[in-house]
Amino acid sequence: MYNNKKVVIVMPAYRASQTLERTYREIPFDIVDEVILVDDYSPDDTAEVAKRLNIHYVIRHDVNKGYGGNQKTCYTKALEIGADIVVMVHPDYQYTPKLIRAMVSIIGENLYPVVFGSRILGKGALKGGMPMYKYIANRFLTFTQNLLMGQKLSEYHTGYRAFSRQVLETVPFKKCDDDFIFDNEMIAQIFYKGYEIAEVTCPTKYFEEASSINFVRSSKYGLGVLRVSVLYLLTKTGVFKWDLLK
Repeated sequence: MYNNKKVVIVMPAYRASQTLERTYREIPFDIVDEVILVDDYSPDDTAEVAKRLNIHYVIRHDVNKGYGGNQKTCYTKALEIGADIVVMVHPDYQYTPKLIRAMVSIIGENLYPVVFGSRILGKGALKGGMPMYKYIANRFLTFTQNLLMGQKLSEYHTGYRAFSRQVLETVPFKKCDDDFIFDNEMIAQIFYKGYEIAEVTCPTKYFEEASSINFVRSSKYGLGVLRVSVLYLLTKTGVFKWDLLK
């Protein structure tokens, strides 16, 4: 626990059997109470590896529900077991769990209700091997989103996130998409509800086993991100009412 707050790590997993143990071993269990791993119908033995590591909550989907669908299961279960602070850690070892302590402390000290691990603050992205085309796309999309949404995040596209219980109980995350655009839709919900997001510098690693989406899906994601930002702006200005933000 941290300041008498229950800390729960959630891991949305898909084909993570080769990297799960390395990720798990870096979790600071002196402050972490529980770990939840949700295996999104992986074709490998991700769930079995999780059980060998004695992860208490291992949930396996009967069908592939997508990245967003996986997170919905993660957060719902975390709330169910009484989490006060929830940190999403990808089990592909792209983000180091060593930052959990810093992220938890920001929420646990009531400084901010949401914390993102940013690959863009500092030089972590390119140093860690992020492909140049993804870096440029990340910068362009983030710049555009900040303009449309009236914010100043360094990155909207990180998968390293921590939330207070209040945020997860307030934002209607179950309305979000089941695919990768889930993350940006949830950000729109967070800002629309008036919450602020803190960021910490996060080193990252790109390697063969780390999860990534191909160019076609990246392009589809980019268009989806722009759509989210435009709909957010229209809703905030009263021109349109987007059901996702209600």
